[in-house]
Amino acid sequence: MRLEELGYDSVGGELEVDKQHQSKDSVYFRDGKRRIDFVLSYIEDKEDRKQERRKLYEENMQKAGLELELEDKTESEDGKTYFLKIHAPWEVLATYADVLKIKVPFKVNDIPENREIPVSWLFTPLLLPDHVMRPDPDYFTSPFDKSKDDFFLIDDKETLFPPSTRNRIVYYILSRCFYNRDDNINKDKRGIKRLLNNGTYTSAFPLHDCRYWTKSRDTHCESERYSLYRYWARFFRFYKEQPLNLIRKYYGEKIGIYFAWLGFYTEMLFYAALVGLICFIYGAATYDDVIWTKEICDDDIGGQIVMCPLCDKKCGFWKLNSTCNSTWQSHLFDNTATVFFAIFMGIWVTLFLEFWKRRQARLEYEWDLVDFEEEQQQLQLRPEYETKCTSRRRNKVTQEMEPYFPVTSKCARACLSGATVLFWISLIIASIIGVIAYRLAVFAALASVMKDSPTNKMELVGSLITPQLATSVTASCINFVIIMILNFFYERVAIWITDMEVPKTHLEYENKLTIKMFLFQFVNYYSSCFYVAFFKGKFVGYPGKYTYMFNGSGLRNEECDPGGCLIELTTQLVIVMTGKQVWGNIQEALLPWLKNWWSSRKARSHPESLYSRWEQDYDLQNFSQFGLFYEYLEMVIQFGFITLFVASFPLAPLLALMNNILEVRVDAWKLTTQFRRPVAAKAHSIGAWDEILNMIAVFSVVTNAFIVAFTSDMIPRLVYLYAYHPGTELTMQGYVNNSLSIFNISQLHSDNTPDPGENPAWFNNSVITTCRYRDYRYPPGHEYEYSHTMQFWHILAAKMAFIIIMEHVVFVVKFLVAWLIPDVPSDVQARVKRERYLVQEYLHNYEVDKLKKQLNEMGGGECICPTVAQPLKHEVVSECLT
Repeated sequence: MRLEELGYDSVGGELEVDKQHQSKDSVYFRDGKRRIDFVLSYIEDKEDRKQERRKLYEENMQKAGLELELEDKTESEDGKTYFLKIHAPWEVLATYADVLKIKVPFKVNDIPENREIPVSWLFTPLLLPDHVMRPDPDYFTSPFDKSKDDFFLIDDKETLFPPSTRNRIVYYILSRCFYNRDDNINKDKRGIKRLLNNGTYTSAFPLHDCRYWTKSRDTHCESERYSLYRYWARFFRFYKEQPLNLIRKYYGEKIGIYFAWLGFYTEMLFYAALVGLICFIYGAATYDDVIWTKEICDDDIGGQIVMCPLCDKKCGFWKLNSTCNSTWQSHLFDNTATVFFAIFMGIWVTLFLEFWKRRQARLEYEWDLVDFEEEQQQLQLRPEYETKCTSRRRNKVTQEMEPYFPVTSKCARACLSGATVLFWISLIIASIIGVIAYRLAVFAALASVMKDSPTNKMELVGSLITPQLATSVTASCINFVIIMILNFFYERVAIWITDMEVPKTHLEYENKLTIKMFLFQFVNYYSSCFYVAFFKGKFVGYPGKYTYMFNGSGLRNEECDPGGCLIELTTQLVIVMTGKQVWGNIQEALLPWLKNWWSSRKARSHPESLYSRWEQDYDLQNFSQFGLFYEYLEMVIQFGFITLFVASFPLAPLLALMNNILEVRVDAWKLTTQFRRPVAAKAHSIGAWDEILNMIAVFSVVTNAFIVAFTSDMIPRLVYLYAYHPGTELTMQGYVNNSLSIFNISQLHSDNTPDPGENPAWFNNSVITTCRYRDYRYPPGHEYEYSHTMQFWHILAAKMAFIIIMEHVVFVVKFLVAWLIPDVPSDVQARVKRERYLVQEYLHNYEVDKLKKQLNEMGGGECICPTVAQPLKHEVVSECLT
């Protein structure tokens, strides 16, 4: 393309002078006055269509009022990339600020701040300098009106709109500029996104204001990126507060609200982690006082109880005291504190959501989003929607013609989309069934192999490495790999089917994609945990009449670990949750760093004055429109782990807290140092994620009640303690023997009998005639042989009663807490009302003063007051108007 066409001489001396005398690490045009608001890059090729598109697109940009400046490919590092710099002059900014209803200050805020914190000196080490926390004074603001520009506080038109607002306005224009001629309007040919997709341009981005590790040499440059890196985007600042106002100013409200939510979520996790840690310590401290664990580990009790084989053919008889270690592990999480912690987390999640509403309301006020409606920003339809809609109809509200999709087309696309989502969810379920089959097939093999394994002789870990543990760990790892692979493909499918639905607005697009992605991720990440918690070990039958996965498959439904299913759920949860967090941090931080290091390896040796600001940013990774979406998705999935299954693992909030302390700084670091500057966007909430969090919060009460009732052994112990204990005093002595049923070995089918050599040396079938198994059934020879005992039904009734009572108690407390805590703090409500009143008053005074000036310029005049018959002189016009 042509420097001459953009008003610059490629042969003359201007470029020569600039290259030698002006630093290219600048955010201004060559004149040093006009700010670069956006940059487009492209590599010139021989394809005439791309050249024609660029020529027409740039002509239409100039017609829209934008000013352009081209950097020739000879000035770039690779010698083949052109950079087109874009500047929006005041007239363009003012026009579109009016269109987009951007709020502008008109008076300094004179409402005093009354938010004193008790013993604030304790928090001094956590605070940041005031100029970082409050980069701008607090103003009263009002939507910009181009016709009333003298009403607003405009000291300098070039700095009235911050760079984030400027790039938002420019991107709005670029998204709607056509790349065809006026006489041949083709609505499909417009928007920078389509030009990026078809390769006409290689990138489009606003500029960072400086290098992140040093301030800009230009005194007019804010160097806000440097401040963000110094005070926020470094790990050793993890204990400091976040400069949310500076984040909002530099990146826009949408990114600012994400970091505000992530920071608040991390703060609240501290309390959940503290209580969870106390519950874990309680479990460890009370181990020696638990009677049933002593009975299991006692050679005279557990050592004399012979248990039935856990699998067909390859598993032999075993003694109960061999599970001593797994019983100890299980008690760490399956104890009295488990019930308390499950109830506490049900209340904690309500407090978190309610207090977040209050924090969000405060941010809405401070960031001038109180009157912001998503519809205001979304009034402008998605360019993709406008281009693909061939039909138009009259809007019943505005009475203007607007594009729309016929209902038949919407239904067809929705059905195809729903079918695709169901197919992928079915694929997940199929993979889970495959992992279950793996568990069943491998357990028997591991049981046979590991009985003589050298690991059994290892002093510290020999007794911990059991076939059950090995099967659970390997199956969990395989499941995690499958989760990652399915995620990789489904993310692309979800975007494709959402594009196919052609949502009308950006908000609608994000909500549709959010629901699809979360529904898939919910099934993908949580299905294995649901299987272990609610299905494994529940449908195994009993010796002589085992239940199989498929009839004739030989895959016997697996039983729980001898220590209980809760410890297996804990193992599954730790592997999937920790693995996801570690892998996520590698993807988020390490990969972008490696890509940037490789792409900029040559340019790093150049002096700062020659390595241009636009090339530095061009070498960074692009922050896609889904970048923030994936950050929310990662945290919401984690939120599900620490709420849905927290009764099985009280340390889950602690793991999440440690991860999030790192996550805040990793996200800040990568956004500030490894990615191009995102286009600023407005948002007054976390959107559809708020409803998803509320759904998880309600669902978590149910899942935790069922985990305590059916996965842990809490209810059977309580029933024994209060209804079946021997003697007159409450005691747990004899619980182990009571919880095991008896089976006659002679009645064991040949298919279930261990192969020769599989039984241990101590087993003598002529002496040992019975074995035990976990269930409540009548012994052999009883009238109701192997049928469930009355105790089984008492325990089942107690479990159902516990679920109903726990759910009702937690839900009543949740709704009571939600009712007692107002969504908007009272001081914020008062300040909002005060600001609205002052805005109306100042606008009224402004109009009156403006009318006075007009009458004075007319040299005296008259106006007719609607309530007075006679004409009034302009001297009393203000009285008439009031």
